Amino acid sequence: MTQEASNKPKSADQAKDYSKYFDFSGAKVISEDASGRTIRLNGRDIHIVSEPDYRQEKQRGKEEVKVLYENAVPDELKTLGLGRKYLIYTYGCQMNEHDTEVMRGLFEEMGYEPTEERMDADVILLNTCAVRENAEDKVFGELGHLKVLKQQRPELILGVCGCMSQEASVVNRLMQKHSHVDLIFGTHNIHRLPHLLQEAHFGKEMVIDVWSKEGDIIENLPKKRTEGLRAWVNIMYGCDKFCTYCIVPYTRGKERSRLPEDVIAEVRDLARQGFKEITLLGQNVNAYGKDFEERDYRFGDLMDDIRKIDIPRIRFTTSHPRDFDDHLIEVLAKGGNLVEHIHLPMQSGSTEVLKRMSRKYTRERFLDLALRIRQNIPNAVLTTDIIVGFPGETEEQFEETLSLVREAGITSAFTYIYSPREGTPAFDMLDNVPYEAKQKRLARLNEVIGELSLEHHRSLVGQVIEVLVEGESKNKANVLSGRSRSNKLIHFEGNKEWIGQFVQVKITYAQTWYLKAEVVAEPAMPSQAG
Repeated sequence: MTQEASNKPKSADQAKDYSKYFDFSGAKVISEDASGRTIRLNGRDIHIVSEPDYRQEKQRGKEEVKVLYENAVPDELKTLGLGRKYLIYTYGCQMNEHDTEVMRGLFEEMGYEPTEERMDADVILLNTCAVRENAEDKVFGELGHLKVLKQQRPELILGVCGCMSQEASVVNRLMQKHSHVDLIFGTHNIHRLPHLLQEAHFGKEMVIDVWSKEGDIIENLPKKRTEGLRAWVNIMYGCDKFCTYCIVPYTRGKERSRLPEDVIAEVRDLARQGFKEITLLGQNVNAYGKDFEERDYRFGDLMDDIRKIDIPRIRFTTSHPRDFDDHLIEVLAKGGNLVEHIHLPMQSGSTEVLKRMSRKYTRERFLDLALRIRQNIPNAVLTTDIIVGFPGETEEQFEETLSLVREAGITSAFTYIYSPREGTPAFDMLDNVPYEAKQKRLARLNEVIGELSLEHHRSLVGQVIEVLVEGESKNKANVLSGRSRSNKLIHFEGNKEWIGQFVQVKITYAQTWYLKAEVVAEPAMPSQAG
């Protein structure tokens, strides 16, 4: 189905009744009790503990969010995975990557071992993204491949989790057409994974347990990080912005901030473990603390406290221009381990389009924010997200995006063609921008971004820059790669023993998307520094 066809305007009598997603007239109800209901559909029993509900996901109630510290893996489940292996495929944003780290921790606390070979895996989970249509297409394509493996190995447990699982239409599709899936759960009940695995291992039913209303904040969850250099630290969950194109407020729930003492304790522990860089995560990190009722403590306060911890680099993502206040700018200007790279999603340079997107700021306000950041942090490097072809976007409005990119001094951007998401207000908007026009606009935008990136990189030639060495080049064994404080990718010749260390390099050549450099001084290795 083409993108234009999938987003045709709908009349009032054609509007979807989302409650019908779980009205299976052809299904036989086998049992129903306090633990949920079991139905038989297309030859398979499905146990529905809880199911996604668009209406509930839109609600923002006054329910108290509790902070819980109990162990997520009870003693009786700590041997469930002995002799078994797990594999997780992760799609989407850093939040999903972090959720995968938590699930790895839960798996390994139950005795499972990781594997990269699907033929060896006893459990395979797909941790999914729902932000764009192509992300969902990849997941359903992968499920098609895994169906063959499931037929060869019926004992394999195949699960779908993450943001796609929070969409009623997706769960409906899985139930109807992907009966080889054993387990479906969402973003709010990851801590329930041990119990869900137990049920999946010993039962023959498909198990669906998707919470439509966000749960409590669960601390003390184990995390298995795959490298010792960089770490994600979640500081809050959910989003209350409800941009008209975005599914995240429905899949991730309302904004809930972790207590600052818990965040700071986790960061201090990472410092003791020797991590070189942490990234604070949230769907909208600079809304942190707005949900606190008994303390006046915001994101700027958290950054001010964390900058005093002995970790070389502190980053954050992602922010919303509406919540980027002067106090945060003031704190970031202190520098030190607070890096000068700021990701500031623009989405559009047209005030009219921003209004239809419900971004709740104007072109002028975004530009003013960019200028205030530069006035206080002269070496700030701004990157952004941009959507082209939003319903109703005119050629003139697209040109406004191009000009704002230049005026704001953007040096890099994630750029996308608008992707309609079922359940969002924009899904019902008239999409009158031809797909060919969207493609051309995306190409023109990327050309401008490339020009600005190359221009900025050329200004760095001759400068000496600190690089955190991340690994070897895939093509040349003696070439290393790493990133600067401003998140620039830099290649240089060096010794692989330097991986994980900071190196001073001199920029020698500018490419559009990366830089070449030569080492000025070798790093002081831990054994030498002692």
